[in-house]
Amino acid sequence: MENNSELKPEEDTCGCGCSCGCSDPSAETSSGKAFRKYIPGVLSAFLLMTGIVVDHWGSSFFFTDPVRWLWYLAAYLPVGWPVLKEAVEEIRKNDFFNEFTLMGIATLGAFAIGQYPEAVGVMLFYAVGEHFQDAAVDKAKRNIKVLLDIRPDSATVIREGKHLQVAPETVAVGERILVKAGEKVPLDGILLSPKSSFNTAALTGESKPRTVRRQEKVLAGMVNLDHVVEIEVKEIYANSSLAKILELVQHATSRKAKTELLIRRFAKIYTPIVFFLALGIALLPFFLVEDYAFKTWLYRALVFLVISCPCALVISIPLGYFGGIGAASKHGVLFKGANYLDRMTQLNTVVMDKTGTLTKGVFKVQEIVSATYDKEELIGFVAALENHSNHPIAKAITSYPQENKRIYDVEEVKEISGFGLKGKVDGKQLLVGNEKLMQKEGVDYDTSIRSIVDSIVLIAIDRHYAGYITIADEEKEDAADAIRELRKLGIRQIMVLSGDKQSITGKLATRLGIDQAHGDLLPEEKVAYLEELKTVPRNVVAFVGDGINDSPSLAISDIGIAMGGVGSDAAIEVADVIIQTDQPSKIATAVRIAKATRRIVLQNICLAFTIKALVLLLGAMGYATMWEAVFADVGVALLAILNAVRILHKKF
Repeated sequence: MENNSELKPEEDTCGCGCSCGCSDPSAETSSGKAFRKYIPGVLSAFLLMTGIVVDHWGSSFFFTDPVRWLWYLAAYLPVGWPVLKEAVEEIRKNDFFNEFTLMGIATLGAFAIGQYPEAVGVMLFYAVGEHFQDAAVDKAKRNIKVLLDIRPDSATVIREGKHLQVAPETVAVGERILVKAGEKVPLDGILLSPKSSFNTAALTGESKPRTVRRQEKVLAGMVNLDHVVEIEVKEIYANSSLAKILELVQHATSRKAKTELLIRRFAKIYTPIVFFLALGIALLPFFLVEDYAFKTWLYRALVFLVISCPCALVISIPLGYFGGIGAASKHGVLFKGANYLDRMTQLNTVVMDKTGTLTKGVFKVQEIVSATYDKEELIGFVAALENHSNHPIAKAITSYPQENKRIYDVEEVKEISGFGLKGKVDGKQLLVGNEKLMQKEGVDYDTSIRSIVDSIVLIAIDRHYAGYITIADEEKEDAADAIRELRKLGIRQIMVLSGDKQSITGKLATRLGIDQAHGDLLPEEKVAYLEELKTVPRNVVAFVGDGINDSPSLAISDIGIAMGGVGSDAAIEVADVIIQTDQPSKIATAVRIAKATRRIVLQNICLAFTIKALVLLLGAMGYATMWEAVFADVGVALLAILNAVRILHKKF
């Protein structure tokens, strides 16, 4: 009962050549095909039930061989022929020991010794199990495939004053597109219209609409809710958030968990062992039992073969992990592979960045203090330089209202990660950053600023201290809840590592109940802290961040968790888990989903091994028939599948 289907984002989701879910004649054709696949099973079941009734209450004169044999053969072939064909194909690939071969040998052997109803019953229930498995896999995929339904089919681009319908892949950066109310945004860009509301549920899992204002970012996959808006494209389709999410989803199931890999390796060894054990059950009693009857011991061996089929393990365990990935995506969390679900269950130490992770990363200028320059002139110089940076603090400074904006000549700009910016503005050498930058460049400054709690941007012009700007950030609404939930889940150590001031970092950590807080850190200093944590063997460390400077920390941690909404491309690329909603509380959600997935997988392993071991023993002793064997194989597989899909309905 092996499922070879893969999740393929490029395939249609409604069977109509598009991904809109529309009602199309071809969609009805697809439904017809889906119905037709049940016909062999229905026919087989009808013939089997009729045969059993006639066997017990009908005319024995009519229902004797060869009529009886032909009747059950007709019942067997609709469900048995596909399995036998698959067995032959596998044998041609030098894979003799597989479930198809086991089922084929067992049922053909049952036919050979006259156990016709049992042979048909085994194959029929096997086919039923296949259909249940397909339905379960489809349901597990549905939560992930919802992302595929948000692929835009076209973009309305403005070219030479005309509105043209084109493929999103053909739109260039800098072009303007129109998005009507109810339409999906086809590409990442900046809103040029005053404002509009967007449904972000497909990207973030959040049903609450988001209001986006002029010059704010709009992502591909969002649905415009209000009116026609104009957007300036900032990324080609291949680099859009939507395209990257789809790529992550496509490859998520290819990274197997250790348990899944172990079970697959186990099945490769286990299957030939049980085959030879079954052979031994059929032949060895000839040398050990006085009244040896080949037909009796062959039947026991065939029962043993059916019971031993590793379907429940090989199917339900990958399905359990697949369901976990699907459930996570439904809640706005993307796991890049099943292996990270497993790793998340062992998590006991969480290290977080501050800005953009625990705080909103939306800074506002609070105060401008100038030592020698006019404040308006000073902010103009600084804003001109900061315009060349994407840092949240830089955006706060550039968005600060200026009375007399003018164009400055800016050149030789250099961003020094963890320090700040340097460059020339109208021929003046500017340094804009933290105390470390001033110390590095040998600039004397007013050290009394250390008593200020807010974030401070120091300014030096031509290597002379010129003043400072204070910036304030705000913690996220669910930051405190995130810490409380992590504590409940048994995370014993929570730490904040930030490039922001120690006073600000410490104040936030105290307010949220975080164990340790370290500020004024460069990216390499964050890595050093993580390396120290990892020297303790029992520590399984997750780092949560969003900026490009967090990439080294995300890469070195056991589990890298990136804030996908505001996070940089580099952070998202290197992370193992992506939180699309930018909510730190989703870290706890990810842990709960991982633990629930792990519980389901272990339940399935215990269920399969316990029942199979019991019925195998009974079969070898002659106390189990083919019908018990069917339950031990297909029945246990169905129970395991139903248990695996439970995770898709759980609330986290």
